Amino acid sequence: MKIVSFTHRDAIARVGALLENGQSVLDFSSPAAAIPQPKCALEAFDLAGAFLREARSLAQRAQGKGELARLRAAGAVLARKDVQLLAPVPRPGKILCIGLNYKDHAAESNSALPERPLLFSKFPTCVTAPGGTIRIPRGSANVDYEAELGVVIGKRASRVPAAKALEHVLGYVNFNDVSARDFQFKDGQWQRGKSCDTFAPFGEYIATTDEIADPHKLKIRLRLNGKTMQDSSTDQLIFRIPQLIESLSEHVTLEPGDVIATGTPPGVGFARKPPVWLQAGDKVEVEIEGLGVLTNLVGAAE
Repeated sequence: MKIVSFTHRDAIARVGALLENGQSVLDFSSPAAAIPQPKCALEAFDLAGAFLREARSLAQRAQGKGELARLRAAGAVLARKDVQLLAPVPRPGKILCIGLNYKDHAAESNSALPERPLLFSKFPTCVTAPGGTIRIPRGSANVDYEAELGVVIGKRASRVPAAKALEHVLGYVNFNDVSARDFQFKDGQWQRGKSCDTFAPFGEYIATTDEIADPHKLKIRLRLNGKTMQDSSTDQLIFRIPQLIESLSEHVTLEPGDVIATGTPPGVGFARKPPVWLQAGDKVEVEIEGLGVLTNLVGAAE
């Protein structure tokens, strides 16, 4: 299932699934869907909850022409062009990011491989929708891009061993870990440089785990104004997803809707000679095999 969050004719955030090769959206909030609605927004991403279980069942039935026609006639199936996509999890409880987690990126940075995952965070106010604008913050001239594989948690995880970690994953998503390098390097720590408003675009959808055979064998690319800047594979991850979940959940409880950004491959702007920084008017695309394309424009500070 490809899970999306969206609005349609109002400002109310809804959860649905892509159908018909992404041309239509099944609205799980429609009365015709007859799904018990989540009591809070993040409950929609809970693998243990009734909402997600029944939503998955409905999406499977909607593959049949008869059920699809019934849902469309009842207004539960919308044309993709008529909805506005949000980030798949519009307001994650936590955005946990991993630094220096690709072998080829470590080599590019002339850095030793880390002994354990290097953790930092972004604030929920960083979230930007697919198609939204990445804003260059006031006082920064060195804003960088970073294509990353995002992992969306679907089940509460505390002190989870690696062998059981994937049981806690809802699915995977394109993520762009936008970074103000001048803030990051000047401050001596990463929080401000990583957490400016709009610095966490992700989407367009969450591909549930059944859609991705092996998250550690996916091509990952970033294009800037049509030019490929990053081109690697998730087989270069130093700490794989089970190891990350084991390490993170040792001290931080992971909850449904939390997002883990697993690190970026080589080709980032600051490591280029000369460096390449995002400029107003740029178009940035993150494409990971099986996860579609995340497209964002770049704009000056509002």
